[in-house]
Amino acid sequence: MKDFSYAAAGSVDEAVSLLAASGAGARALAGGTDMIVQLREGTREADLVVDVKKIPELMRLEYDRARGLRLGAAVPCYKIYEHAEIRDDYAGLADAAHIIGGRQIQSRASIGGNLCNASPAADSIPALIAYRAVCHIAGPGGTRSLPVHEFCKAPGRNRLERGELLVSLELPPQPQHAGGAYLRFIPRNEMDIAVVGVGAWVRLDGSGKQIEDARIALGAVAPTPLLAEQASRSLVGQAATTENFPRAGELAKTIASPISDRRGSAEYRDHLIGVLVERTLAIAVERARKS
Repeated sequence: MKDFSYAAAGSVDEAVSLLAASGAGARALAGGTDMIVQLREGTREADLVVDVKKIPELMRLEYDRARGLRLGAAVPCYKIYEHAEIRDDYAGLADAAHIIGGRQIQSRASIGGNLCNASPAADSIPALIAYRAVCHIAGPGGTRSLPVHEFCKAPGRNRLERGELLVSLELPPQPQHAGGAYLRFIPRNEMDIAVVGVGAWVRLDGSGKQIEDARIALGAVAPTPLLAEQASRSLVGQAATTENFPRAGELAKTIASPISDRRGSAEYRDHLIGVLVERTLAIAVERARKS
C-alpha cells in the first residue's frame, strides 16, 4: 500500500477545505469498507485520506413522516434497518442496507459511501433511485443537489468535483398505499456481489388494485445503475397484478447492456432482469397494500 496522510475533519467546511487543497489525491473516508481494500490492493491511490465520520451532519439521521428521510452520508447501514419507521416506510432501502456485507461491515459501511464508490453492482443505488433520492453536496463553490440517478458516471467514478463532499441523501416522504423493495441475485452467499440487482417502488390507488405511479431501477447490468423510465411508465394506470409485470421486465431489458464475466453471462443477466423485476414489483405491491 502506498503511504498516505490522514486527517479527521470536524466540520463540512474543514473537510471541503482539506479535499480542495489536496486535489485529486484526496479521498473522503466514511466507513472505509471499500476504500481501505482498494488502497491496500492498489486499485486506488491517495495522498490524503479525510475521515468524515466525526462531522455531525454526516452522521445525522432524521426522519419525519411529513418531511421524509434525511440520511447523513456516513450513517452506518445497520441504523437504517434497525429503525422501525424507516424499515417500514423505506423497506426497499432497508432490504439493501441489510445485505451490504455482514453485520460487522454494516456497522461501518454507509449508504453514502456505497453510492460514492459508484460500483455498477452497488446494492443501495437501485433502491435510492426507486425512492427518488437526492444527493446534497458541499464544495468550494457552495452547495448543490443532484438526483441519485445522475450521480454515477462510470464504474468507480461519480460526479463529485474537486473538493466536493457528499453530505446527505434526502428521500421524499412516503404517500399512503406506497411500497418498495430491492432484490439481487447472487449465485451463493460467499459471492457477495450482485449479478443483477433491481429496486422497485409503486404507489397504488385507494383500493389497492391499480398502480398510480412506479419506479424501477437496475444494478449490475450497465456501467452505472440505471433508472428504467419506460418500464416504470408502462405500469402507470395498470392493474396491480402479476400479469402486468412481465412487460415491465421486458422493457427494462431494453436499456441494459450487461457484460459476461465469471459471475454470469450477459444472456443470463438479461434473463435475470425480467425475473427480478417481476419479483421485486410483486413485493413492492404487497407492501403498498399493507401501508
